[in-house]
Amino acid sequence: MLIGKPLPFVQSYIEAIADAIKSHGDEKRLSRIQKYWLSFCIMAVLVTNSVCWARFQRAGIGRYSVAALSWMFRNSRIPWEILFQMSICAIISKYGITEGYLGIDDTDKKRSKSTKKIAHVHKIKDKASGGYVMGQSLVFLVLITPEITIPVGFDFHVPDPALSTWTKNDKKLKKQGIPANLRPAKPERNAKHPTMPQIALTLLERFKAAHAGIRIRCIFADALYGTEDFLDRASRTFGNVQVVSQIRSNQLIGYRNKKRSVEDYFEKFSGTQQTIRVRGGEEIKVTVGSARLHVHAHGKKRFVIALKYDGEDEYRYIIASDLSWRTSDIVEIYTLRWLVEVFFQDWKTYEGWGKLTKQPDEDGSSRSLILSLLVDHSLFFHPDQLARFENKLPAFTVGSLATRIKVECMLTAIEEIVLSDSPLQRLKDFAKSLEENATIFCFSEKHMVGRKLGNFEPVPSLKYRQAV
Repeated sequence: MLIGKPLPFVQSYIEAIADAIKSHGDEKRLSRIQKYWLSFCIMAVLVTNSVCWARFQRAGIGRYSVAALSWMFRNSRIPWEILFQMSICAIISKYGITEGYLGIDDTDKKRSKSTKKIAHVHKIKDKASGGYVMGQSLVFLVLITPEITIPVGFDFHVPDPALSTWTKNDKKLKKQGIPANLRPAKPERNAKHPTMPQIALTLLERFKAAHAGIRIRCIFADALYGTEDFLDRASRTFGNVQVVSQIRSNQLIGYRNKKRSVEDYFEKFSGTQQTIRVRGGEEIKVTVGSARLHVHAHGKKRFVIALKYDGEDEYRYIIASDLSWRTSDIVEIYTLRWLVEVFFQDWKTYEGWGKLTKQPDEDGSSRSLILSLLVDHSLFFHPDQLARFENKLPAFTVGSLATRIKVECMLTAIEEIVLSDSPLQRLKDFAKSLEENATIFCFSEKHMVGRKLGNFEPVPSLKYRQAV
């Protein structure tokens, strides 16, 4: 696909960001060239599904060179540090958002084993194979409202190298039977390498500071974030709101002055079948048991729920900080967590981050990620999508919008030629530029022309061996 001039909805989106920066009171502004570059890059990501300057050059028919694109990315005074937050402000203003829910989750981006220049790369667990690969880990904060779902915060996570080395060595020594008092003491965590729950708390505080006018009704996350510190601090950040997470089946709870696991407790007090509504839509039947129990690791009472969907053999255990909610409300609101996974799928599949994001160092990783997330935000300004929201109709998927935009880009490029003063000459120039920039010949490994092959035939001096 080819890119003509940026589509009107992208230009409107960039202007909305520029206005938000002005209203922010910051001295930094978006210049005309910066606005055009950002518009072009958003279009290029949608068309090429990558953040790759070479692909951008080919799709733009030479409008920008690779060097020019890279220079703007690295050296232009675009206010990257506030660009993403100003984009959020533009959407909040556009859709009149006043309240919502915050979902927290983490995801990985696989990288090459030989990667050295890309920032934040470390060894991560590969869920598919069960082994380890090199990659980047990210923690995301996603705002879910009655109308839209948008990413509102992110940060990279890198484990503390000293702690990782100590853990590996400690496991090795433990296997050898060396007692704990003879093994090296656990080192203090480096503040430069916070845990994922600590990163999530920082993201919540940033969102609260930047968007104090948004009322948050609930925060939810998976089992990694089901600690006492996270639940209490996250709840206090937004005025003691409900925080819902999960706990392990072997988590200890207090019942009748005895400690027992959550799994053991709900085996004796099995749940009942109930009907819940999934994300405000389909109604399904689930088996639910609940109790307000003293969780030993948290040192206080929590609302603990055992939940099992039809077709499942084992319970999952949900924990909530606010004891005044009903069981059904906690179960139903926790179904919203799946929307974060939907965002991950759309973002990696259609918005450039899934492939060819090889910009090196800290700025390369963070800025290319911001550029990819701006693409996600820009789709809320597409006229077809806006019309669906304004008329209370189901919104279009990211995939269908991306396909529509590619067609619009091609039609815009053709329209520029037809409406020019000299269509024939413009077509010839377009065709020449297309041949020079959009067509790349690669060498084939399948055909043997130009290679030196050996003499694959019997050697006369060795025929006697065959006779023997």
